[in-house]
Amino acid sequence: MTPTDARAVTFAAGELSLEGALHLPAAAPAPGVLVCHPHPQYGGDMDNNVVVAACEALAAGGCAALRFNFRGTGGSDGAFDQGKGEQDDARAALAWLAALPEVDERRLGLVGYSFGAVVAAEVAGGQLRGLALISPPLNYADLRVAWGCPALLLGSDQDPLAPAARLRLVADAPGVELHLVTGADHSWWGYEDELGSVLAEFFGRHFQ
Repeated sequence: MTPTDARAVTFAAGELSLEGALHLPAAAPAPGVLVCHPHPQYGGDMDNNVVVAACEALAAGGCAALRFNFRGTGGSDGAFDQGKGEQDDARAALAWLAALPEVDERRLGLVGYSFGAVVAAEVAGGQLRGLALISPPLNYADLRVAWGCPALLLGSDQDPLAPAARLRLVADAPGVELHLVTGADHSWWGYEDELGSVLAEFFGRHFQ
């Protein structure tokens, strides 16, 4: 299996069955990273360009990366739950990922993009070696920042939903890094490779 291949998977979140795609690196056991997708009511799902780019970059960098559809999205059971049930989905996905024989359960990471970043910020804790929040929509949501693990805020200078000034305020805390990409907007079209490189470098450092 090459880093860009993905294996279709399903796992349980309570009574629901969620669908996902698992990207595996060449060597195992490997660190595991869960990637959460943007808002499903605005077209977000696990096949989003940012989500796929993140998983492919992480797999190429030696990590097992799992992307999945929140409840009510794609082939996943259930219905949209305003971000509350989605937190349970992310916790279930992390537990499923950690239990895989290809994954080193002591080296886990979490990535969220847009709506997925808000979900990830609520789920993150000291069990993680790293947390990366891509374009958290700070104009519409606040972030919990007591994560207990190293964190990366990844944004851009052309994103009205996640203004750079507000990202700088959130990043003014111990253990939080900020990386701003010049020219990208909230969609990250055309900047996927740069985004992936930043993520791979961050997790590479913190998984050592």
